[in-house]
Amino acid sequence: MALPNKVLGETKAVKDPEVEEREVDLLIVGGGMAACGAAFEVKKWLGDDQKVLLCDKAAMERSGAVAQGLSAINTYIGDNTPDDYVRMVRNDLMGIVREDLIFDLGCHVDDSVHLFEEWGLPVWKLDKNGKNMDGKKGQSMGTLKSGAKPVRTGKWQIMINGESYKRIVAEAAKKAIGEDDILERVFIVELLLDKNVDNQIAGAVGFSVRENKVFIIKCKSMLIACGGAVNIYQPRSVGEGKGRAWYPVWNAGSTYYLGMRVGAELSMMENRFTPARFKDGYGPVGAWFLLFKAKALNGLGENFAASDAAKAELEKYAPYGTAAITPTCLRNHLMLFEMKEGRGPILMDTVTALAELGKTMDKKELKHLEAEAWEDFLDMTCGQANLWCATNTEPEKKNSEIMPTEPYLLGSHSGCCGFWVSGPNYDWIPDAYKWGYNRMTTVNGLFSAGDGVGCSGHKFSSGSHAEGRMAVKEMVRYARDKADFKPELAQSTEELVDMVYKPVRLFLENKDYSTDIDFNPAYVKPSGMALRLMKATHEYGAGTATFYQTTSKNLEIIMDMLETMKEDCEKLGAGDLHELMRAWEIKHRIWTVESHLRHIQFRKESRYPGFYYQADYPGQDDENWFCFSNSKYDPKAGKWDIFKKDYIKILPD
Repeated sequence: MALPNKVLGETKAVKDPEVEEREVDLLIVGGGMAACGAAFEVKKWLGDDQKVLLCDKAAMERSGAVAQGLSAINTYIGDNTPDDYVRMVRNDLMGIVREDLIFDLGCHVDDSVHLFEEWGLPVWKLDKNGKNMDGKKGQSMGTLKSGAKPVRTGKWQIMINGESYKRIVAEAAKKAIGEDDILERVFIVELLLDKNVDNQIAGAVGFSVRENKVFIIKCKSMLIACGGAVNIYQPRSVGEGKGRAWYPVWNAGSTYYLGMRVGAELSMMENRFTPARFKDGYGPVGAWFLLFKAKALNGLGENFAASDAAKAELEKYAPYGTAAITPTCLRNHLMLFEMKEGRGPILMDTVTALAELGKTMDKKELKHLEAEAWEDFLDMTCGQANLWCATNTEPEKKNSEIMPTEPYLLGSHSGCCGFWVSGPNYDWIPDAYKWGYNRMTTVNGLFSAGDGVGCSGHKFSSGSHAEGRMAVKEMVRYARDKADFKPELAQSTEELVDMVYKPVRLFLENKDYSTDIDFNPAYVKPSGMALRLMKATHEYGAGTATFYQTTSKNLEIIMDMLETMKEDCEKLGAGDLHELMRAWEIKHRIWTVESHLRHIQFRKESRYPGFYYQADYPGQDDENWFCFSNSKYDPKAGKWDIFKKDYIKILPD
C-alpha cells in the first residue's frame, strides 16, 4: 500500500533509518506496464514454496510511462503476422535488431490486449458500416477476442479511451499478486551480486521515499523494469514549463544503471528517441497523422515530405529511406533538414485535415470529430490542451507547430537501447542469441522487460506488459532450477545502510556550517547536479542546442565532465527523503548517459540521423558497422569494455 505524505512538505531524513530485511525467490523491481505484466502472471507459475515481492518507487496505479493515460495501443498484431511485425521493426530501426525477440513478442502481445479489454479498457470498434464507435458504444460490437474489428490508425495501432489505462492494468496486477507482496514508494538504488557464486544476482537495496527505512532484499531471480531515462538532456521547455517532458519525469535510467553496475551487458545504447511532438505541450502527433490524416507543412506551406528534395535526401539512406514506410528517425531528419535550410517552422495542418474529414460528415459527426481531436490530448497529455486554450488555438482554425523534443533513452518505444538478453529456445534461433533463460541478461538470474530489453523496440505499452509476463515465467523456472541456491550478500547490513544514506549523513554532519543549507562547501545538492548534467549533454552530447550533433572532440570533453560529476556525486547532500531520492536519481542518470555517449563515441557512423549525428562520421557505414555495439562495465575492475556483436538476419525481406 502506498504511504501518503502525511506532513506539509517533505519528510525530514534522519541519520539512522529503520532497516527491514527480506528474502524471496523472485523480486520484481518497477511498477510500470512490464512490471504489471509480471505481477499479473507470476502467481500462475509460482510454486507453493516460492515467494515473490514487487517494489515500485511510485504507486502502481500511476506509475510508469502510461501514468497519465494513452489514446491508442500502438502494438496489436490482429490480422497481421509476427513476421510482418519483425519486418516493420527492423525497417524502422535502420536494420539492426534482434529478430528473435521481436518475433517472440509478436506471438504473445495480443493476449495482453485482450486482457486489457476484459478488465474494462474501452477499445474503439468499427460498426457494420465501417463507422468509428468509441467508448461504451464500441462495446456493443463485442470484444476483439470474439472477432470485433478495432479502429486502426495505422497497421499496428488501435484507438482506445485510455485516460484510466494504467489504473485498469495496475488493479489487475495488484489483485493477482496480492497486496502483501507489494512494496510501493520504495526506491531500489543498487543491485547486489552473490558473495560466493560468480556473476549471480543475489539481491537489492533501496529505501522508502515516505519514511526513514532501508530495505535489503535477497532473491534468487530478479526482474528490473523501471522504464527508460528522461531529464538526461535539457528539455526545450523553460520558465514556467521547465521540467515538462514527453516521457515521464521520474524515469531516471534506473533500469540501465542497476543492471550495468553489476556487469550486465548492454546493447545499442547509442540509440535514443527524439520524438516529434506538438511544440511546448509535447502532445502526441500519431493520431493526427494516422487517424485525422493531417500532413506536416514547412513554413512556406509546402508538404515537404513529398518534395523532390526530401526524396533525394532519403535516397542517401537506402534501403530504409526508400522503403514504403519512412523510419521514424528519418522523418525527424527531414524536419531538421527543412529548418536548417530556412524553411521552418514545421506545422501540423490541422485546419485542412479537419476540413477534409468534415466534407463527409453531418454537424453532429463533425462535432464528435472535434471532440476526438481534443480527447487525443486529454487522454495522455492534458498540458497540450491547456496550451491550445492559452494560445487561442482552435485546431479547425489554426495550425500548430511541431518540433523534435530533447532525447530520451528507452527500449520499448521507437528506440532500441537496453540489455543484451537471451532469446527464446527455438530451433531456428542462432546459438549466439540464446544462452540461457528467455529475457535473462548476461548476469545469471537477472531478467528485464519493456524498456530494459535492447535491440527490439516498438513494444510500447501492450508489448511491455506481454514481455513482463513472458520474463516472469522464466524467472520462476530459474528459481525452481536453483532451488538449492541460498543467496548471500558480500556487504554487511551496516555497509549497505551507510551507502544508501550517505547523502543524508553528509548533510546532517555539515548543514550548520553555512547560513543557507542549500549552499555549503561540504556537499552539493542534487538539483544543482541535475542542471549541470543537462547543460553538459545539451551542449556537448548531441542535444537540441546543436541540432542533435556532436563530434569526437565534444564527446571527449563531456566524458571528462561526466567523470568529474561522478566524483562530485560522492558529495551529494540530502536533507529530506525527496532529496535523497533525487540524489540517487541523478547518479543513475549520469551513469546511464555515460553509457549512451560511450556507444556514440564507439560507433564510427551516424546510424540514426534525426535522432543524433556524429559529425566526424556522417552517414551510414554498413560495410563496417552493420552490427550491434555492446558494452560491459566490470564492477570489480571499474572499467568499461565496448565491442561489436554480429547481426544475424533470420527473416527474409
